[in-house]
Amino acid sequence: MMNFDNMELKDKILEAFSGKVVRKDLAFLVKGNLPVPAYVLEYLLGQYCACDDEKVIAEGMEKVKTIVSNNYVNRSQAEEIKAKIKQRGRYTIIDKISVQLNDKADQYEASFANLGINHIPVNESVVKSNDKLLSGNGVWSIVVLGYLTGDDIRIRWEIQSLKPIQIANLNINDYIAQREKFTTDEWLDLLIHTVGLNPEILNRREKFVILARLLPHIENNYNFMELGPKGTGKSHVYQEFSPYSVLVSGGDVTSARLFVKMSGNRELLGLVGYWDVVAWDEYEQKPHRSIEAKLVDIMQNYLANKSFNRGKGTYESVASMSFVGNTKHTVPYMLKNSHLFESIPVDFLQTGAFLDRIHLYNPGWEAQVLKKNSFSKGYGLITDYMAAVLHELRNRDYSAEINKFAKFDGSLSERDHLAIRKTFSGLMKLIYPNEVFTDEEAYEIIDFAAEGRKRVKDQIYKVDETFKAEPAIFEYENLKNDTLVKVETLENLCNPGYSINFGDETSRELEGSKSANENQGTETKKEEPQLSSKYIEVRENQMGVSYKSLFADYMRSAKKMTIIDPYVRAIFQIDNLVDLIRTFVESANETEGLQIELHTFETDEKLPALIDNLDQIQDDLAKYGIEFTYAFDADHDRSINLDNGWRFILSRGIDIFEKFDRFSLSNQRQELRRCRAFSVTYLQE
Repeated sequence: MMNFDNMELKDKILEAFSGKVVRKDLAFLVKGNLPVPAYVLEYLLGQYCACDDEKVIAEGMEKVKTIVSNNYVNRSQAEEIKAKIKQRGRYTIIDKISVQLNDKADQYEASFANLGINHIPVNESVVKSNDKLLSGNGVWSIVVLGYLTGDDIRIRWEIQSLKPIQIANLNINDYIAQREKFTTDEWLDLLIHTVGLNPEILNRREKFVILARLLPHIENNYNFMELGPKGTGKSHVYQEFSPYSVLVSGGDVTSARLFVKMSGNRELLGLVGYWDVVAWDEYEQKPHRSIEAKLVDIMQNYLANKSFNRGKGTYESVASMSFVGNTKHTVPYMLKNSHLFESIPVDFLQTGAFLDRIHLYNPGWEAQVLKKNSFSKGYGLITDYMAAVLHELRNRDYSAEINKFAKFDGSLSERDHLAIRKTFSGLMKLIYPNEVFTDEEAYEIIDFAAEGRKRVKDQIYKVDETFKAEPAIFEYENLKNDTLVKVETLENLCNPGYSINFGDETSRELEGSKSANENQGTETKKEEPQLSSKYIEVRENQMGVSYKSLFADYMRSAKKMTIIDPYVRAIFQIDNLVDLIRTFVESANETEGLQIELHTFETDEKLPALIDNLDQIQDDLAKYGIEFTYAFDADHDRSINLDNGWRFILSRGIDIFEKFDRFSLSNQRQELRRCRAFSVTYLQE
């Protein structure tokens, strides 16, 4: 047996998913300016480049480039392709095909999007095997198209074979079994690679935000919304990732196209009847765009009941709905002046009823704007294979697992409970399809699911005040340790003055933080801070935190600070040390005579440079009458000890901030930096 624990992630992926893996940058190298989805290219690359042998990859890429060059139909070259088909009698092409029933001729007829030919007869058996051809949106396919010669031939074009580009077969149990060979961190990175992004530049919460975009693919009747800045890849997983999803422009959506189109006495199913996911792109408000009134009503009913009425019939569907669009303002601006739904069409904001159907509001503003280093150059699963996995997992339900871990407050509505359960189930299927996870990992998903629903509910209160009559208290009983957990959105923690809380809910913001407009225009006597022993937790990506807000009040009467942190080595860690010293100096009643001790860990590799840097700090502080000493005798404990009796136990030491650009405002102000997840215990000894 191979020891997977000692293998690099690339080798693990290639070993576990042989033949179903591709290097993710290859599709971009082949694609160029061709408007062909990534899953089409990866389908081809998976046949010729599913390995890590550079020679084989190079040869495979040339084959794929040749296939794309010779067989992909570019609209500008359509006439040339037609001529080839006529000259050769038959020719293989790659094009987007859609099929309609011609009831007068009693036959199915195909249209070729790029080749520009229509009304081509197609065998009924092909249509029965691939019903998405009837959706009206087209399916990318490999087609052998023939040309008939002779005098008495009405239609010259003949479809000799048609194969939609999608995986031929899938063993879902094998996929689930392979999950056990990966740690959770490795599996998360594999999934991020698979969607085409670089996991090395993302923290764990950012990975969850990205992967949440896959929830509509893996969960039936899932109602998803993501609004955020431009250029974060919100629509990628609907346009490029899966042949089971369809992306439509928000301005082109009608009730007929989406649900049922009446053609005489016949009722033709719309997009929800053929696709796993229907995604609305550019969902934000547009000038002069009006939304069909009945569309809002039909949509509202469908999101709630999985069914819709058109004509004489009632239809049911499992299609999930995704609404993705751009925001105009920053999150603090929206929280202060309007709400986080402000950019969506006003027709959907008349009441909170439509918004209340949304299961998860994904915080798109937390996703990084895509840059050159944002894209994966590593190995991930072929998107077509992954899309098939997600499609298959839609039939499974992991929501019952949540009952073993959490009991939510009774004030939550059934829709609140349903939303949390569906998000929990989807993320479990995505990250732990083998149903093996720790309690901590389960609560991580519960918290993310509850936060995503609370974000919806918090903003509904601003849109429709009638919902305030029955407020939902987002908290749950942790059934594993009998504690009460309060759920809060990250943006509310970062902007506490603009958040909405109900009941006896206590904000988990840091002590001493105040809203931007608190006591504005009035003079108040500065009160002495109330110091107390406590325990605080700071969330990953939380902002508004600084050494000053954490420690300054406790440092005022201190003359000596002892820092125990084994990880003061890299330049940014030394920068953190200097920032902490500055906080201590600025907080002290008198600067003269202050003492600072650092106890860190000795590392041979960086020791000479570290000593030089610490000596510079020592010399600089001496100019101000401040004594700084250091020693390489720290163990794994991390704490700050003051001579006034206060001690702070630090889960991460002083390394509490995510990386930030040296030329950004966050370089000058800690409050603007994103935090790593950490905790601080305040003790008076």
